[in-house]
Amino acid sequence: MPKQKTHRGSAKRFKRTGNGGLKRFRAFTSHRFHGKTKKQRRHLRQPAMVHKSDMKRISQQLSQMK
Repeated sequence: MPKQKTHRGSAKRFKRTGNGGLKRFRAFTSHRFHGKTKKQRRHLRQPAMVHKSDMKRISQQLSQMK
């Protein structure tokens, strides 16, 4: 059986943290900022952690990443 390859799209979007979690970046940050408050824009700059219900699926996609 062949080795499982890393999903390259996921590899560009998620990073492993030191404790083994997965860091992601937020959606809604590309355009139309005039409809968002300063507080929303400031919070969208901060990365977030992947939710525990998505961890198994995304970890499998990143299985070959270190």
